[in-house]
Amino acid sequence: MTDPLNVCLEKKAGFDLPDSPSSVGWTKPQKIILATSDNPLPLDCGASFAPITVEFETYGQLSPAKDNAIFILHALSGDAHAAGWDADWQKDKRPWRKNKPGWWDEAIGPGKAFDTNRYFVICANLLGSCYGTTGPWETDPLTGKPYALNFPVVTVDDWVRLHLRLQDYFEIEKLLAVVGGSLGGQQALAWSINYPERIKSAIIFSASARLGAQGLAFNAVGRQAIFNDPSFNNGNYYGLTPPWGGLELARMLGHITYLSYESMEGKFGRRFQNGTQPCYRLNSEFSVESYLEHQGRSFVQRFDANSYLYLTRAMDYYDASSHGGGNLAETCSSIDAQLLLIAYTSDWLYPPASTRALAEAIIANHKPVSYIEIPSAYGHDAFLLEVTRTAPLVASFLENALEKGDQ
Repeated sequence: MTDPLNVCLEKKAGFDLPDSPSSVGWTKPQKIILATSDNPLPLDCGASFAPITVEFETYGQLSPAKDNAIFILHALSGDAHAAGWDADWQKDKRPWRKNKPGWWDEAIGPGKAFDTNRYFVICANLLGSCYGTTGPWETDPLTGKPYALNFPVVTVDDWVRLHLRLQDYFEIEKLLAVVGGSLGGQQALAWSINYPERIKSAIIFSASARLGAQGLAFNAVGRQAIFNDPSFNNGNYYGLTPPWGGLELARMLGHITYLSYESMEGKFGRRFQNGTQPCYRLNSEFSVESYLEHQGRSFVQRFDANSYLYLTRAMDYYDASSHGGGNLAETCSSIDAQLLLIAYTSDWLYPPASTRALAEAIIANHKPVSYIEIPSAYGHDAFLLEVTRTAPLVASFLENALEKGDQ
């Protein structure tokens, strides 16, 4: 019998409800301290940082041989809640999770691409984020005040270095796979390059070796919107009015990069929000304007402006070729895992050509890699929206990785 609470769980959206046989059900986040003053985390900026608490979730069961673990790596605004329904969804303490399943619920669960009947799935929140892992919004034990902009600048490599400690916590010698899209894909690539002995395979969606100049530009303008908000107060806005206006603009701008020309034309075109004629006013008139404003307003209710600054900067900094002195092929020589790279034709944030260049750099080292380019009108967000199309590819790839691990 369906739980009466499920009446409120957006059934009309087609989600698997918690009691569905294809859902991981109700979930609860876990927290662990992975860096202490006696064992701080070394960062690329030169600092050694502690304490660090990491929030994570797991789905499925770890096999006795500990050979079936998959680490899911989230993108910019994601969190550790990748699948299922938060058991504490009614509590106002976690408004970002309320009334909706995990951000990749369509891909993770019994019988899905990441089949939790077979695999043990881990997802952890990023250092510097605002979803349970230590970030600029938390109290600095040395000052008794929020870190704000005193929080150290972090990188993609720092995140992988930290998550490696979570892998060690589970005593998993080798992960079956690391998997991520967008900023999560950069982490999967970094793991493949920096710690080849700790993974068997990697699946990278909508990402490449680095962000292009156009992506850097959009991130820069988004950060400037936050910096120039009158309420920003040099990052010291905790307990005061946050820079919601600046963050809203940053999200509106960023959201454009997640879409495509085709998807925006198809969904909005030049339609007016009210009627078919202009009202001759300067505020929102077109449907696309209203949509972006909605995205911005909802985002500021669940995300921290300082975290946005830190995470977009980490996204900017990542350049895999830097490990090979600027030579991507040389960098990829350390890769030992089997890789699956998936690009989407309308993604202009990480265009297929850049993902294909990464595949060619791996092939130059005679390493196993599969590159697949999928026709899609969804743009960069396709890795979240084209799950049905990629599920057979992912399932087959993981099956092959598991079989090779048994040999």
